[in-house]
Amino acid sequence: MDKRPLSLAKLRHVPQQFSWVDQRLVRERHIEQLSHAACALYLFLITVADAQGLSYYADPSLCQRLSMTASELHQARQVLIPRGLVAYQPPLYQVLALDAAPSGAISSAAPVVAEDEPVDIKAVFARIWEGLA
Repeated sequence: MDKRPLSLAKLRHVPQQFSWVDQRLVRERHIEQLSHAACALYLFLITVADAQGLSYYADPSLCQRLSMTASELHQARQVLIPRGLVAYQPPLYQVLALDAAPSGAISSAAPVVAEDEPVDIKAVFARIWEGLA
């Protein structure tokens, strides 16, 4: 199949403020281990982080922006930290590189999506937003 951009006028480039979502989040099945709240927090953090993955959003601000209670935010953070997706030292978050498999990783016997297989990102985001609704 010939793969080409559908809209050259809107071709995405790495923005100056740095904010790409690493495709390995889906390919290596990290996202399947996350709650909707954890996905929402992770998406927010990777969106606002600087080039080193750092951001300083305080809990009340995160709760307001993500429509979460303090307890839900705490639970979401506790899902991300042990999986090596973020580090947290109040009020500093650091989004971490996906260099190694997360600590609760699915066994290698599980099927993995190949790099050239399409991923339904719309379904991934729909799953996140369902959890926020």
